[in-house]
Amino acid sequence: MADTTWLTLAPAFLLGLTGLLVLYVDSIGRSTKGPIAVLSLLGSLAVAGVAIALPDALGLGPAGWSFVSFTLLAMFGLALFVDPDASNRRLIAGLSTAGAVGAFGIAAAFLFTFDGEPVNPFGDALVVDGMSLLFAVIVASVTAMVTLASYNYLAGHSYQASYYALVLLAATGMTLMASANSLVTVFIALELASLPSYALVAFLKKNKGSVEAGLKYFLVGALSSAIFAYGISLVYAATGSLQLTAVQNAITGEFTGLLGMGVVMVIGGIAFKTASVPFHFWAPEAYEGAPAPISAFLSSASKAAGFVIAFRVFTEAFLRVGGGEFLVLGADWVLVFQILAVVTMTLGNLAAVTQDKVKRMLAYSSVGHAGYVLMSLAALSGGGAAATAKIEAGQFVLAGGMMHLFVYGFMNTGAFLFIALAEYWDVGRTFEDFTGLGRQAPVASVAMTVFMFSLAGLPPFGGFLSKYLLFGAAVNSGFVWLAAVAIVNSAVSLYYYSKLVKALWFDERPADKKPLDISSRPVGLYAAVIFAAVVTTAMYGVFGPVSDAAIEAAAALL
Repeated sequence: MADTTWLTLAPAFLLGLTGLLVLYVDSIGRSTKGPIAVLSLLGSLAVAGVAIALPDALGLGPAGWSFVSFTLLAMFGLALFVDPDASNRRLIAGLSTAGAVGAFGIAAAFLFTFDGEPVNPFGDALVVDGMSLLFAVIVASVTAMVTLASYNYLAGHSYQASYYALVLLAATGMTLMASANSLVTVFIALELASLPSYALVAFLKKNKGSVEAGLKYFLVGALSSAIFAYGISLVYAATGSLQLTAVQNAITGEFTGLLGMGVVMVIGGIAFKTASVPFHFWAPEAYEGAPAPISAFLSSASKAAGFVIAFRVFTEAFLRVGGGEFLVLGADWVLVFQILAVVTMTLGNLAAVTQDKVKRMLAYSSVGHAGYVLMSLAALSGGGAAATAKIEAGQFVLAGGMMHLFVYGFMNTGAFLFIALAEYWDVGRTFEDFTGLGRQAPVASVAMTVFMFSLAGLPPFGGFLSKYLLFGAAVNSGFVWLAAVAIVNSAVSLYYYSKLVKALWFDERPADKKPLDISSRPVGLYAAVIFAAVVTTAMYGVFGPVSDAAIEAAAALL
């Protein structure tokens, strides 16, 4: 009987396959179009025949053979629509967006029909559960918005197929990070997500800022990968295992120097991926120099992927739940995350206050939000006097971090895509450059106002709901002081978010600034920005079901 558990990884497979199909479309020439179309059609028919006659051949089963057949059929259809003498921009962007939307739909369908029983495709190296599906939804939705917006943003640029393929392959790695159940697969998925990201940051090859940002990101990323890999090796040396549950079983419960050093170095690698202090210094440079859609992609999807491996690794490998109590293993990483949470949210928000460039302000704002999500690990060991209360409090605070990342995926992506729209119009970079834009582009400016107030945590937007859940969970866990620090930082953030809203709607444009020339309304960028704003505003309608899924996912971990 064929093993079909691999189908649970369909969102990751679809993202990766779409990236390869984009490269396939770009490679078709005048002399190869006909032969490729014929071979693809014949191959599809042959595979369909095998699926009927020998369904269990090679262990793929009917579903596996059908997947191969439909892939070949898609290659045939794409070959018919390709114009070998044109750039095929619309086809490539549409295919990329369709693949991301399809991955989102599949992940969402799996999430809301999930029966609570984890699936382990390919042995114990990967796991598909509620948390992995929730984060697949986040990554796929951000990818769909980014690819849609990039259609207009990349107008006139070369190597567009490579751009979309890199985005989709990075998204594949991020989706697999959510399912990684071994330190080896965590590292491989992390690198699959990181390597395309370095190239994407430096995509604007004629822009010195983009190239410099890509180089800095690559160098810091290589260093953090080395630290993370060395930490994994120390954990293996101390426990003799790499699979997360086996690592936990091998730890006696006492802190040891070798294991403790390994845990700290793993924290360092994750801190880089989530742009947490002191590994945050790459983020402002990379976000400012990168194409704005890539800044949105890295600050939302990549950050969510970094946190999902933190949630899984530290709750399954370095935390033991027994007798209703939490036992922290390897090192006191809860204390480390408490320090990181306070320092990250405080430094991120204070640095954002001092910025005069909007994109850089959003970069430091992203650092601040990383501090908020770190609370879900920093407050994990709290709870009431009763053991059950402690477990439930831990589940609640972990679910709060997941929900904040879900909402953040829409409001932060939308904010950076508004910056992409401003770059498309050549508005400028500073707050003064945005003065008067509300009168010239009111719809987009209303959307940006929604994003700013939601990021600040004001009702009735989604950011208020997620912060209320996260901060309330921290209080419920007994960490009132940590919630108080977060509330103060949210109040500080309202200053610089309101500063941009004030520039958009109320400030008069300085005489030395060139007049705004908003002569076009790029459909792809507008659609992505408005969609993100609508979801951020209408979050009350979906927050309940998604938060229930997040709580169930947290309960499965704890």
